[in-house]
Amino acid sequence: MPSDPFADNSWKQPLVFLLSSLAAGGILHGFFLHIASRKMEKWTDVTGKHPLNRIRWPTLFLSMELVMLVIHPALPFSGRTETVLLRVAVLLTILTVAWTLIALVRITGDILSSRYPSSSTDDLESRKTRTRIVLVERLLIIAIVILSASSALMTVPRIRSFGESLLASAGLAGLVIGLAARPLLTNVIAGVQIALTQPIRIDDVVIAENEWGWIEEIGIAYVVVRIWDLRRLVLPLSYFIEKPFQNWTYKSAALLGYVHIYADYTVSIRDLRDQLKVVLDSTPLWDGHVWNLQVTSLDEKAVQMRALFSARDSGSRWDLSVYVREGLLGYLQRRGGGELPRVRIEMGPRPGP
Repeated sequence: MPSDPFADNSWKQPLVFLLSSLAAGGILHGFFLHIASRKMEKWTDVTGKHPLNRIRWPTLFLSMELVMLVIHPALPFSGRTETVLLRVAVLLTILTVAWTLIALVRITGDILSSRYPSSSTDDLESRKTRTRIVLVERLLIIAIVILSASSALMTVPRIRSFGESLLASAGLAGLVIGLAARPLLTNVIAGVQIALTQPIRIDDVVIAENEWGWIEEIGIAYVVVRIWDLRRLVLPLSYFIEKPFQNWTYKSAALLGYVHIYADYTVSIRDLRDQLKVVLDSTPLWDGHVWNLQVTSLDEKAVQMRALFSARDSGSRWDLSVYVREGLLGYLQRRGGGELPRVRIEMGPRPGP
C-alpha cells in the first residue's frame, strides 16, 4: 500500500511559514498604506476617489509576494517544491508589478486630465493636452502588457525553449507574425503620429465618411466619432493619417454659416439686409463678429441672396442657420408675400379671326 503523504505532520511547518510570510506582507502593506492615506487625505483624482484606492489590491499582492521572495530560502520545503514555489512566486510578481504599473499610469493620466477640464469647446490648448495624455497613457499600457507578458513567458523554461526552437527552425515565423500584426502596428504608429502632430483632438468637430460629428474617444487602434444623431462612427486611427477629412475646429471652434434666400425681383435688398441684422441681434447664437447679405445669382425666375454670419461653435452655427431662415422667411411673408418668388405669365392681345 502506498504511504499517505499527509500521514505525518511534515507538511504543516512549511505551510505555516508560507502563510506567515504572506500575512507579514499584508500587515506591512496595511501599515504603509495607512500612513500614505493620512498624508494624502485631501487628494482625489478626476473620478472623485482617492488614488490609493485604485492601487490597494495590486500593491497588497505585490507586498505579499515580495516578502515571500525575500524569506523563501528559510522556508523548509523540499528541493522540487521550493523550485516550483519560487517560479510561481516570480511569475506572479511580474504580473502584479504590471498590474500596479498600469494602475499608476491610469491614476497619473486622470490627475493630469483633471487639470485640463473640457469646459469650453474653444479651449484649444486644453483639448491638445488631453489628447496627448490619453494617447501616451494607452501606449504606455500596451508597452507594460507586452513587456510583462514577455518576461512572464521567459520564466517558464519549456515555453522559452519552445519559442527559441520555433524561431530557429522556421525563419518565416517572424514574417508571419509581422503580417498578422500589421493592422495593429499600423494603428499604433498612427497613434504616435496623431499624438505628435494632432490632426484631430478630443471634442474636435469633423466630417468623416460624409458624417458630421465630434471626436468622442481616441483609442489605441480606433477613433470613435459621435454623430449628431447620437450614432457612433468607429474608424481606425490610420484613417486620419491616410485619408482626407474635414476638421472644423482645427484652429478655432468659431465658424461661418450661411443660408440662401430666393426672392422676387421687386425685393428691397437694403430692407432685407437691415432685417438680417435685426434677426441676428435678437439671438445669443450670433457671436457679433461677421454678418452680411449679398446677391449671389440672378436667373429668369428669382434673385438668389446669401446671408452670411458667424457663430462661436458648430452647434450654434446650425441653430443660427435655422433661426435666420425662419426670421427672413417670416419677414417676407409679413410684407404681403409680394416679394416671394413668382412665375409671371404675360397675356398678349387675342389674335383676330
